[in-house]
Amino acid sequence: MNTRPHLLTLAVAAAALNIQPVLAQDAAANTDMEEVVATYVPAYRGNVPNQERPQAIEEVGREAIVDAGLNDFQSVLDMSATVSRQNNMGGMFDSFAMRGFPGNENMPSGYLINGFSGGRGYGGRRDVSNIENVEIIKGPGSALFGRAEPGGIVNITTLKPEFFREGRIKAEVGSYSHKRVEADITGAISDNMAGRINGAWQDSDSFRDHMYQKKQTISPSLLYDVSESMSVLYEMEYVKQQQPLDRGVIVLNNDFDTIPNSRFLGEPNDGPITSKVWGHQLSLQSELDNGWNLVAGVTQRFSSLEGYSTEAELSGGRQSAGVDGSTQLGRQYRYRDYKATDRSARVELSGEAETGAVVHNFMLGADAYRYFLDERMDRARAAWGETIYEIDYTNPVYGQAKPALSANKDDHEYQQAFGVYVQDQLELTEDLQILLGARVDKYHQRKVGLYATNRDSGTEVSPRLGVTYALTPEVQVYASYSEGFMPLTGSDYQGNPFDPEKSKSREVGVKINDGGWITTVALFDAEKSNILTADPVNGGSAQLGGIQSRGLEFDTQGYFTDTLSMTASYAWLDTSTTEDVINADWGVEVPAGSDILNVPANTLSVSLKQELVVAGRDGYVGGSYQYVDDRLGDTINPDYRLPAYWLVNVNAGVNFVEGFAGQLSISNLFNKDYMSNSYNAYWTQPGEPRTVKASVTYSF
Repeated sequence: MNTRPHLLTLAVAAAALNIQPVLAQDAAANTDMEEVVATYVPAYRGNVPNQERPQAIEEVGREAIVDAGLNDFQSVLDMSATVSRQNNMGGMFDSFAMRGFPGNENMPSGYLINGFSGGRGYGGRRDVSNIENVEIIKGPGSALFGRAEPGGIVNITTLKPEFFREGRIKAEVGSYSHKRVEADITGAISDNMAGRINGAWQDSDSFRDHMYQKKQTISPSLLYDVSESMSVLYEMEYVKQQQPLDRGVIVLNNDFDTIPNSRFLGEPNDGPITSKVWGHQLSLQSELDNGWNLVAGVTQRFSSLEGYSTEAELSGGRQSAGVDGSTQLGRQYRYRDYKATDRSARVELSGEAETGAVVHNFMLGADAYRYFLDERMDRARAAWGETIYEIDYTNPVYGQAKPALSANKDDHEYQQAFGVYVQDQLELTEDLQILLGARVDKYHQRKVGLYATNRDSGTEVSPRLGVTYALTPEVQVYASYSEGFMPLTGSDYQGNPFDPEKSKSREVGVKINDGGWITTVALFDAEKSNILTADPVNGGSAQLGGIQSRGLEFDTQGYFTDTLSMTASYAWLDTSTTEDVINADWGVEVPAGSDILNVPANTLSVSLKQELVVAGRDGYVGGSYQYVDDRLGDTINPDYRLPAYWLVNVNAGVNFVEGFAGQLSISNLFNKDYMSNSYNAYWTQPGEPRTVKASVTYSF
């Protein structure tokens, strides 16, 4: 793929992660542009622009993240109606479903960082301080990425070193003693080396009693131009997060006013759970003489989670709250020590070739990973028919003597996989393109636990077929079919490994790029077997047969005027189980057609931004509206549903002095009470009430 000479420096830096320069708005139109800008494009992309790929893709750029005053990755994903929040283990990690397909309820959701795995392990909630762009790639990606959910995959592109000097420092304060400082600086170190370092420090309390969060993150990176056609990029990140584990409120008899949303039912003297991340990425790209690109990379990511917690007991046989009017809440006392090491490597060759009148856009690659997960948990839990460590949920008195802990889990899991993939998008005519792709994965996993040792291995083939047809230069229609799989971490309460999830997906859609507006409409029908769901009796997860999700998605962004822009995202989902399941441990039948935990039928997100001039200074005002439909709140209790809610957020900013800018953001403007997500009625997370944040940024 040819690059413009005046973009060579930025192109080489970008290409180190298979990032290539494209026309503004992702060459969104096939029209001539007077100006070319460097845009980072994620890995596994090749030389095919988004407009011509047979799948729906949604992007949230840094400007939108900053304007909205967002600090965490999960809030960024709320801007996409395709994504719904899932149980996040009391605030310990990011967890979400795409197109109604959740992952493991007791593990972080998988996502990519510059094309490498970033979601495996326990690294806390991801900060946005080094995020350049978030790409929501909808539909199954196993034919390229391997081991992917059928709903899609999220790729984060991080900020990269630049050869020009710039920087910023941002100080922010807000409701609930919120304090945060961000910094970012980049520039040339020598003629052929550039560096960047950014990070954030945060110390915040919460609307929840006794809750707080302390976070530090730092991300240095170095880019070295070996030659005009080869570069090496190193990126590191360190994250430390400290906060108590908070399972939220209890909801008895579907009364969401059982206790105030602020009431904490754990023990303040448990102290915080500490999560840490050490991550390293090393990438190389070489543009070959024939115009093809060779990309290679390795990564290692270490994460850990450690600390004590007190959590409401889930099992009815060990819980007296609400029984015969009792206000005593039975609880468990836990200690966790989790550690994970994730190592992976990738090599990829991409380029263009011709056979007669047909143009081939090839990608050929291979990747591999090794993943080590050690999970130790000690627990104090009442015997069946008894309760311990109770607290009055109407008038909690903290500081009880701690019950004695005993070993509950001491698991050591190892996964390894190797995959090869090939993809060819054939340009048969000026208007018609066909995509053919396939991937072969060979995997092995082993788990040694307190009660059992098990092994599992297999080989999976993930095919992919797509067609794109240009009705006009501005309108593309597409159709695709894909199959995928996902090996699952962990085991059931008996120590048996989970069978891999397998999926099939069909999708048709239309992409319109006209008059400054980019719009995608997609219809999809996908199914997945061997899904995981919460096991409230035994703790952890259990497999629940199959799930099918059909839906409609609509995404659009553009300008009404030169200064007024809008981004809108809507999703309608029909998601349910596909077969009857009777689980002897629960003693409950989960019939076919049951809803999926935390997945709404309708979701809408709309953002507006008006650019303006205030006293001769550039500024803006903006706002967003989010609607989330009612959702199932407990897998085995179809009567427990979280109510629908809507939120309005507003923000404004102005460059008030040369180099200085101020910003004000208000979340949940109308102070709505709502429930964000749920594990079951005893672990339900209330949403944040109205919060105000103000910041000052100095840029140089």
